[in-house]
Amino acid sequence: MKFTLRWFGDADPVNLANIRQTPGLDGVVSSLYNAQAGEAWSLAAIREHQQQLADAGLRWLVVESVPVSDDIKLGGSANERARAEAHIDAWCITLANLAEAGIHSVCYNFMPVFDWIRTDFAMPLGDGSNAMAYREADLTRFDFSQGMTRLAAWAKGYSGPELEAAFARARAVSEEELFDRLVAFLDVVAPAAQRLGVKLAIHPDDPPWPIYGLPRTVHRADQLARILEAVDVPANGLTFCTGALGARIDNDLLAMAERFAERIHFVHARNIRRFEGRDFAEVAHHPSAGDLDLAGVLGAILNARAAIDGAEELPIRPDHGRMIWGEEAIPGYGLYDRAIGLGYLQGVVEGWSLARR
Repeated sequence: MKFTLRWFGDADPVNLANIRQTPGLDGVVSSLYNAQAGEAWSLAAIREHQQQLADAGLRWLVVESVPVSDDIKLGGSANERARAEAHIDAWCITLANLAEAGIHSVCYNFMPVFDWIRTDFAMPLGDGSNAMAYREADLTRFDFSQGMTRLAAWAKGYSGPELEAAFARARAVSEEELFDRLVAFLDVVAPAAQRLGVKLAIHPDDPPWPIYGLPRTVHRADQLARILEAVDVPANGLTFCTGALGARIDNDLLAMAERFAERIHFVHARNIRRFEGRDFAEVAHHPSAGDLDLAGVLGAILNARAAIDGAEELPIRPDHGRMIWGEEAIPGYGLYDRAIGLGYLQGVVEGWSLARR
């Protein structure tokens, strides 16, 4: 596996010099955070960001994310579909420029309106740290008339009227229609990625169920299988996010890891503690902290990939961590706990390697 950490660009309180000090780090997961959905990324802009990382002694290994516009996901009118086609063309240009720069792994998601969401960004944990959490009952506490501030992974924020319009547009689209638009997108970009040697890794819905009446179509094993079968080229693959998928108690992570191993192109390793109903909190990566068997999941992926001739090293990053030791950073993206998590993941993989000797 290739061990990575995410960096959110110049706005990230975690600086590159500190990231570089993390032992065993192979590279960084990052993006062009000022690029708008639907825009093609220029080769010059990609190389500039790449050079910034290189100047700090780091490699840009995975792009997370190239945003997919809501015109692609939701467009229904002739004008919206025309914009969607233009945006898909721009996506293919971005892939070509990334490949030219030597970057061959791209994570993306297909969640309309916004990316992952939590209802609590600093839930106190029993050890004195705090972490992000999700409580179903608290979804109603957001005052959408005031809009929503852009979170770290979101492509944009929204004013109140913008959010109201975005919700109305998305709620008019069924899950089946959303799936059809995902397939239409992949029918173009996956063959292009295959020709370029780029691996596409779709991220599951987070949380892994519909919220606010918005369609969601990437959060169960049958849905993942359907996506891979609908556009059956090797470049069309998955980001296996243990936290997003593991929040559903009916998702068998070990079985899914083994089943999809060949088409898993990126791993987000996160641990969560589940509570009553759908509620959960993000916790330390160590198995004693939560409900997920990260060692078992990684072992299942590694065992399955070891049997595949020519399987390449798989990028992995510790996903959202706790805020510990007084660090101030983007919620979920403090360096300290993610670095501890990375060390745990490295130990799991090294243990697996030793057991095979």
